[in-house]
Amino acid sequence: MQNKFTKVLKYDAVFEENEGGGYTVTVPSLPGCISEGDSFEKARVNIADAIKLYIEDLQADNKEIPSSNSPTFVGQISVAFP
Repeated sequence: MQNKFTKVLKYDAVFEENEGGGYTVTVPSLPGCISEGDSFEKARVNIADAIKLYIEDLQADNKEIPSSNSPTFVGQISVAFP
């Protein structure tokens, strides 16, 4: 009997709320991997699909899949100017 395992990768995603509504999502560990959605949930589903396609393209080209365990930190920075 042959066992089949599924590899699960987890990536940090940055969700930015758009002025006109909806969200734009990027994945810092996967340059160029970007998606959008009319709601947070739709954006989450769309970026999951985009990540899967991104990785499938890397595999098809025999390229290395970037690590999924590099944490991304998002914070607010105050800047004073005249």
